[in-house]
Amino acid sequence: MMSSTLGPLYVPVISYLASCPCLSDRLKYPTFFRTIPSDVYQAWAMAQLAIRFHWTWIGAVVENNDYGQLAIQVFQKEIFGKGVCLEFIETLKTETIVTDAKRVALTIQASTARVILIFCWYTEVKKLLLELAKRNVTDRQFLASEAWSTSDDLLQDQTISKVTNGVLGVAIRSSTIPGFENYLRSLHPIRRPNDVFLREFWQKEFGCSPLSSYFSSPLIPRSDYLTNVSASSTDNVPPQKIAPPLCSGTESLENVENHFTDTSQLRVAYNVYLAIYAAAHALHSLLSCNTHTCTFQKNIKHIELLQELNKVNITTPHGERFYFQGADIAAMYDLVNWQKQPEGQLKLVLVGRVDGFILHLNESAVQWSSGSSQVPFSVCSESCPPGTRKANRKGESLCCFDCIPCIEGEISNETGSLNCEGCPSEFWSNVERTACVPRQLDFLSFNETLGITLTTVAASGVVVTTAVFVLFFCNRQTPMVRANNSELSFLLLLSLKLCFLCSLVFIGRPSVWSCRFQQAAFGISFALCVSCLLVKTLVVLAVFRSARPGAETLMKWFGPVQQRGSVFLFTCIQVIICATWLSISPPVPRRNLGFQGSKVTLECAMGSLVGFSLVLGYIGLLACTCLLLAFLARNLPDNFNEAKLITFSMLIFCAVWVAFVPAYVSSPGKYVVAVEIFSILASSYGLLLCIFSPKCFIILLRPEKNTKKQLMAR
Repeated sequence: MMSSTLGPLYVPVISYLASCPCLSDRLKYPTFFRTIPSDVYQAWAMAQLAIRFHWTWIGAVVENNDYGQLAIQVFQKEIFGKGVCLEFIETLKTETIVTDAKRVALTIQASTARVILIFCWYTEVKKLLLELAKRNVTDRQFLASEAWSTSDDLLQDQTISKVTNGVLGVAIRSSTIPGFENYLRSLHPIRRPNDVFLREFWQKEFGCSPLSSYFSSPLIPRSDYLTNVSASSTDNVPPQKIAPPLCSGTESLENVENHFTDTSQLRVAYNVYLAIYAAAHALHSLLSCNTHTCTFQKNIKHIELLQELNKVNITTPHGERFYFQGADIAAMYDLVNWQKQPEGQLKLVLVGRVDGFILHLNESAVQWSSGSSQVPFSVCSESCPPGTRKANRKGESLCCFDCIPCIEGEISNETGSLNCEGCPSEFWSNVERTACVPRQLDFLSFNETLGITLTTVAASGVVVTTAVFVLFFCNRQTPMVRANNSELSFLLLLSLKLCFLCSLVFIGRPSVWSCRFQQAAFGISFALCVSCLLVKTLVVLAVFRSARPGAETLMKWFGPVQQRGSVFLFTCIQVIICATWLSISPPVPRRNLGFQGSKVTLECAMGSLVGFSLVLGYIGLLACTCLLLAFLARNLPDNFNEAKLITFSMLIFCAVWVAFVPAYVSSPGKYVVAVEIFSILASSYGLLLCIFSPKCFIILLRPEKNTKKQLMAR
């Protein structure tokens, strides 16, 4: 108000305590100067403390005026986007301080924030702290503005000491005034007889009256009279009021140590000193002689003094440069900490400083509200550890969130990550989801349980087939073996052995040659096997058809040579298909990344789906033809009609391979290979058991039926 009133008259105003940021506006207040920093700097410093100590969940109490409202606006601006949130902003008003203090105390008590920021005058703060002490709220860390961070009234109040222990605040910087201590200690009532304050101080400090006219002076309050009781008086004698003794005149402040003589922590007083220092130098500049003129101006104009104040640029006795930057000076603050001493009292300790927008803090020197050096923890939600990401809670502050684990294949390697990052194609997330690690190569090996099982089953098939081959060879002259075309039976057993053996090629680490050989071995082995069954079926039909009149020449086309030639021809067609496939677009080993997981499947890519389809299709064609012919021959008159066995075996064969197609397409990773091996083994066992087990049963357990008469009986 003063600056607005005196501004049009160009009267400069130098303030030592007005810190409102609005006063920095030179357009509105061109004649205003101050020796205290703008509140922008202390609000910035408090925001930096919150960011530095990771206090992301803070409560704020501000005075309901420009001082509090403008300061909290600056604070909010500084913490914006820095991950710090305000749980609440409560206001205190001088006119309603009693009810406001109770309301704010209840809010603080109910809040989850452990750090409370207070921008208020110390008288309002005291009311609030008393309410908190009543409610025993002692676990809050307070951040103090300069308006109460150095208040002796609060520091010395034992009632609230349990609440205020550990207060960390921004304070007006302290400094010494050259010569001021010597001046204070040289004061004496004799030399200043009219100084009422000094007279009262002298009497209180030394317990004597500095003047002989003590009782006659109307300036001495009656409360300062000393009372005494005579040593010889009894309890019935009332005390007598007597005047303090006269001082001897030797009393001095030279060795007195109290708050009055302590000039080490001058704060506001130093600002007053700087203001007077600036005005004195401006006047000195106006009144000084220069090289051209040396005139003493009796009437100094306001605007001239204003211009000189804008030019002030001096060095203080402390060696600091002093000049005005518009209305302001270079911002400097102290960072102070209220620390409990062994005797139980709180003491103001300097722990850092603020130089403009640079904060210096000795963290190890800070004593927090808990009484230890452990930094308080004040968050709505704890920071998400690596391996998780933040997920904001709907309708709540950004500082309140849940931690969601990253999904497989994604990681977060920093604390408090907002998103999880996907791993490159050749990598996968580790178990903790904190790092991408190379994927492990995965293939069906001989060492794993599935590989061992399939190998055992295949080897068992080879052993059983060999045993049947030996049994048939030893009984090759018996009717049972000879009646069922022994040559084709031996060839069929050989092809079945090859089928069992080819399944082993699919197990193990895929290579260029294994990928090419396994599909060719599979296709040719099964083509040979089914060709033998097809020719067997044709021979059965030919035998029974030749018994009809006029069909004697039919057997000429199904003699031993023709049978071997037919099997060779049917098998050669498959060989040609495989050779064409392998020469044009052969299967090759590849890394399959399509199946998401921590492993890379090493598999044999088909190269050409058409080639693989032709191989399977040709086997299917032979099998379907054999099934159809065997079905037609199943009811031919014979005591042991092999067509029935072929029909049943081909039904199993076709069922296995029809089921193979969807299972092959839908199986992940190495299980594709396992499905193909299982189909090979299942169909091979089906053919072996369905065709040869009845014959082995008769040869071994029913030898009496192994006669020509028994076999030819209808």
